Amino acid sequence: MKHASLKMLAGAAFALVLASTPALASDNSSSGDQKAAPQYTNATRTEPKLDLTDAKEQKTLNEGIDAAQANDKDKANQLLQPIVDKSKSKYAQAIALQALARIHAINNDMPGGIDLLKRSLDNGVLPNDVYFQLQYELATFYLLNQQYQPAIDTVEKWRAEGKKETPDSYALEGEAYYRMQKYPESIAAIKKAQSMTDKPDPRWSQLLMLDYNDSGQKDQASALAKQQLSASPTDPTAFHNTLSLLIQSQKYPEALQLMEQGKKNGLITTESDYVTMTKLYMSSAQDASDPAESAGKAVQTLQEGMSKNAVPSNYANYQLLGDANMIGGNSDAAVAAYKKAIPLGTDGEASFKAGEVLLTENRYSDAKTLIQQGISKGVPHKGKAYLALAEANRGLKDKPAAVDAVMEAEKDPETSAQAKAWLQKANIGN
Repeated sequence: MKHASLKMLAGAAFALVLASTPALASDNSSSGDQKAAPQYTNATRTEPKLDLTDAKEQKTLNEGIDAAQANDKDKANQLLQPIVDKSKSKYAQAIALQALARIHAINNDMPGGIDLLKRSLDNGVLPNDVYFQLQYELATFYLLNQQYQPAIDTVEKWRAEGKKETPDSYALEGEAYYRMQKYPESIAAIKKAQSMTDKPDPRWSQLLMLDYNDSGQKDQASALAKQQLSASPTDPTAFHNTLSLLIQSQKYPEALQLMEQGKKNGLITTESDYVTMTKLYMSSAQDASDPAESAGKAVQTLQEGMSKNAVPSNYANYQLLGDANMIGGNSDAAVAAYKKAIPLGTDGEASFKAGEVLLTENRYSDAKTLIQQGISKGVPHKGKAYLALAEANRGLKDKPAAVDAVMEAEKDPETSAQAKAWLQKANIGN
């Protein structure tokens, strides 16, 4: 069985970063509003004196920040670039640079955003709350730009200088270590993040599952997935996490049991779901002394998916339907499914399979026609197809044609030995 991929984690890690990226700093240096309590009261950095005194420029700066927050690139540049280029206030320049950096990042120019953020931080005239906010944001930008070690270095510097620790900062570090395939360090960072809050982000557990899975600790990954699923039995992500890990661990009976429960909970909805469940039933049938029951369920599952338009009626799926019927011993249904596949495919595999089924029923003439059709269109295992063709010709009492087919099979390394043995037994050749 082809193992399913871990659906859970596609994009999950970077979502952690985006969720924890701070909002743009707003200027209220001359506002009469009550200011929020300082966030970095124990920081090692000495807080500089602000130099923004022009009320008109302050208004323009705040309008530019609003435009950046709305991803209005043109308006943000129109308002903020002149401040960067000409303002006498280093503070205004720094805030404008941060807003422009966010515009670059939103528009997938991470290097440009990183450059502007570094210029903003190097400016020197930022209050500590804004300075450390930008330093943390720089760490997220590095991570999103796949600069994992700079992301780690920056977030560690943020903690050391700002004297502040947050769960999100350790999750960011855990993501960077994971991307560097430093799984023990990633696991430690994620566990640290989880220990710092009574409401850990569920995505942290997803990243932890990836750490366990990719480092070979599949039992721990499965246990964590099951724990999440137990807490949220109808959650599609938790369901697919657990399913993927069970399949990767080749625990097919457990995976099938999970899918049967998932179906009761309405979680079997996509082509991938139906095809995976079909293949699990087929695996169960092949392991059973009487394959009929599980093979029948495989057929029913795939047909249900087709009837609901969740599973497209295409070449691969009709072949799968034929395979399921064949395992269950339903030859007529298998041939019918393969014949539906034949006009939809570019190769001859479905024709060959249909011909093989007809051989088992001694329908040699029909089998020969389909096998020849398959060989003409091309099959992955050419030697096997020629041996089947030889069997059809033998059944039709056409020994010369059978010999010709076996000699073709001898040219394929996969079937060369078998073909030579056939020829020797028939006293043909050396």
